[in-house]
Amino acid sequence: MNRVNAKICGLSTPEAVGAAVRHGASHVGFVFFPKSPRNVDAAQAAALTAMTPPHVGKVGVFVDPDDALIDAAVRVGGVDTLQLHGKEAPERLAAIRARHPGVALWKAIPVRTRADLTAAKAHGGIADLILYDAKTPEGTLPGGMGLRFDWTLLDGFRHPQRWALSGGIDIGNVADAAGRTGARLIDISSGVETSPGIKAVDKIAAFLQRIASL
Repeated sequence: MNRVNAKICGLSTPEAVGAAVRHGASHVGFVFFPKSPRNVDAAQAAALTAMTPPHVGKVGVFVDPDDALIDAAVRVGGVDTLQLHGKEAPERLAAIRARHPGVALWKAIPVRTRADLTAAKAHGGIADLILYDAKTPEGTLPGGMGLRFDWTLLDGFRHPQRWALSGGIDIGNVADAAGRTGARLIDISSGVETSPGIKAVDKIAAFLQRIASL
């Protein structure tokens, strides 16, 4: 995967999903977390994944989910990838994989300092992809807040697994993000919104056109 690809996350309307698919997103993301302004349930997700073509990944985003929530997202909601954004241990990922062997597992690693990257190594043997995201303040949402971390922290780091970059990325800095870090998959949510949870079709289109030029 030499070209840069993009996942548009936190989608909740047919218009936003349509824009992401039409303009070349490699993945679309759906948040299953009631505290998030982007939260969807399994039935809502099912309607959105049904309009997503097979070549586009359908990612469910979770924070310390129980089995029932994951089961519903996979079996009803139609997601084919589980992105875990909480404090899930490697053992929890292994249990989820055993329960859903055909579903890809991504683990988000919150980053503020170089030491935070060590968590990636703990998950590298079980997760299919590591997502480096900005660590948010205690008591706030674990992602989707438009915060970015210091990308130079990734300099020289030996990634234990395929990886992607998230956190505070938008059309203005995505070229720097990809060029500086070497990321081949960029995950964006708030950077294509007019307000938390409200996606802008024109921003999605412009961002993906920028990605295509990288």
